Amino acid sequence: MIRNCTALFFAALLMTTGSAKAVPPGYETVVVDPVKTSIYVGNVALTMTPFHAGGGRYSADYRAKVFPYFFSNEHGSLWITFSDDDLARLARGERVNFTGRAENTDKEERRIEGFATPSDAKHGKIKVKVFVSKKIELIFNTLYRFE
Repeated sequence: MIRNCTALFFAALLMTTGSAKAVPPGYETVVVDPVKTSIYVGNVALTMTPFHAGGGRYSADYRAKVFPYFFSNEHGSLWITFSDDDLARLARGERVNFTGRAENTDKEERRIEGFATPSDAKHGKIKVKVFVSKKIELIFNTLYRFE
């Protein structure tokens, strides 16, 4: 069960353009700050590589460290979908919902849902729910920035 709790996310974080159009300059890469959430008698620390736009999505690799259950540590990849409209709304300062998937190296897949709340056109906060099972979800709150 703890192993399942570590499959991640996110990100949350962020996005895809939903089409083959080019991503606007300055929105090709999203950096998401490392984040930690509590689990029963421990925590899950999540780090991600920068998310890169391509093929209609933003994709990244992740690494999850579970304390004190080190045997549940894992890594994998994740992607987040986001329409052109959503990206424009985010740039205007509007809160935007997103969805995505994560898959660890054991091919275990997790559904991701969340929202981004911009503080300006390039920075903001995200809240991400990772649905590990029907009864288990992890919630992460962190910051993002486009580069």
